Amino acid sequence: MSAPPRALLLWCPDWPVLAAEIVDGVPATDPVVVLHANRVVACSERARAEGIRRGLRRREAQGRCPQLTVVDHDPGRDARAFEPVVAAVEEVVAGVEVVRPGACVTAARGPSRYLGGEEAAAERIVEHVAQSCAVESQVGIADGVFAAGLAAREGRILPPGGTPEFLAGRPVEALGRPALADLLRRLGVRTLGDFAALPAGDVLARFGFDGALAHRLAAGRDDRPLAVRQPPVDLTVTADHDEPIERVDAAAFAARTLAERLHERLAAYGLACTRLGIEAVTAHGQELHRVWRHDGLLTAAAIADRVRWQLDGWLSGSNGRGGARPARPTAGIIRLRLVPDGVLAQAGLQPGLWGETGAERERAHRALSRVQGILGPEAVVTAVLGGGRSPAEQVRLVPWGDERVPARPGPPPLPALASPDAAPAAPPVPVGPVPVVPSSPAVRAGSGGAAARAGRRAGRDRVAEPPWPGRIPPPSPAVVLPTPLPAEVHDASGQPVVVSARLAVSAPPARLTVGTGRPADISGWVGPWPVDERWWAPAEARRRARFQVCLADGTALLLAVEGGQWLVEAIYD
Repeated sequence: MSAPPRALLLWCPDWPVLAAEIVDGVPATDPVVVLHANRVVACSERARAEGIRRGLRRREAQGRCPQLTVVDHDPGRDARAFEPVVAAVEEVVAGVEVVRPGACVTAARGPSRYLGGEEAAAERIVEHVAQSCAVESQVGIADGVFAAGLAAREGRILPPGGTPEFLAGRPVEALGRPALADLLRRLGVRTLGDFAALPAGDVLARFGFDGALAHRLAAGRDDRPLAVRQPPVDLTVTADHDEPIERVDAAAFAARTLAERLHERLAAYGLACTRLGIEAVTAHGQELHRVWRHDGLLTAAAIADRVRWQLDGWLSGSNGRGGARPARPTAGIIRLRLVPDGVLAQAGLQPGLWGETGAERERAHRALSRVQGILGPEAVVTAVLGGGRSPAEQVRLVPWGDERVPARPGPPPLPALASPDAAPAAPPVPVGPVPVVPSSPAVRAGSGGAAARAGRRAGRDRVAEPPWPGRIPPPSPAVVLPTPLPAEVHDASGQPVVVSARLAVSAPPARLTVGTGRPADISGWVGPWPVDERWWAPAEARRRARFQVCLADGTALLLAVEGGQWLVEAIYD
């Protein structure tokens, strides 16, 4: 498992005591203790010299030092006093996370790179905090926040990868969990190294979730990565004009240029604008501001339109003598700024094929109808999905403007039927040779076979239209050839592959030759899918079997054999 990222933690010793001095004026040089629940949670250096330690009761602490100054614990006071320290650290490094009042952490990689190393970064931060806030502090750097906190108490910079060794000798009390530490002591586990050596599953079963979290910390693995604050991306675009803009046409040109810049900047971050702030500054220092809202995403043209409309409204205002419109600015505009006040991921909104509004769709309809009037109705067609057994039969081209009704009913594909007469359901893209080729009888369209009867029973429950037995399973091919290409299929010995009337394949297909092209090796195949259509009308009868094959170069094809002739019907993507 990889080590946690390097963390730089700044620690201010005895911070609750220093906060009491900063806010309440209690001298930190005196023997001072901070109490919570009648126990010492922090003490000054002089109080420690008198034998006072964290965890002592108030009576015992006062018995050791009668001159002791007692201060109540106030987390709000500690946080308020620590804010200037965090601000001072942020003046040196970017992205600081407050662990608790008195300790803050940041990723060590950035400061170490632009301040000349980890040691130089630590010295720079400590020096800047001392000069800005007159507060003593120490810095620790280690792999992970927990280890960095312990290293900061000693002012150490651990080498990369040295965190487990550093933690191994620390007592279990360093975890900050007195109840767990007491239990571990009674079980004979006295150091973090002993605790980390225990199996993780046993620790979770015995000590629960909090014990498992402490076990991760003891092993040098943080419970979560640093969540430092990232500076927001500046998406605002600004244009300064030497000559003040006073005419509407000049304003429209400036609006179009600035809108394109804003749209390109948003697109670079994968964002779209839904609320646009338009700001302008006149030559006399007058500031104008307006926010435009839009339900869809604002394209470059939509942004330019709104900016032009707003500038037109400002520059075409009244003269200020009781007109109905607002007063016109006293001077031309010298600065124009666009602020994307509301942004979201561009994938969240997707316009239609003909744009966002009904007017644009109407314009597209008129344009297509005009092309039809010039070239004829069949020159502009749209595809309509329907039913059929082959991919070419499932799409019908309808002239633009005609009713989009499929020629054949096309219900959703039915699941594979557990019937001995059903066509074999195979993966749509073959992945290897099939050793045994199923020899199911042909599925007769409209016959009373078991597959058709089962399909009709399922169709009554799902859709009103009848199913299409013998249909190729999804997914559909990417390219359906308008005219199938003749092909030849041979086995490994070079003999043509033949499919008998009982759908028995003479040999596994090994090579495919399309037209006059070069032979290609077949790496996998599935089939056949048989279809016997209109068998009751000899003049219209059609019987064929289809195969899916995968070539050595990764190409997947749909083949059909009809009357002994192999054909390439479609190509899979």
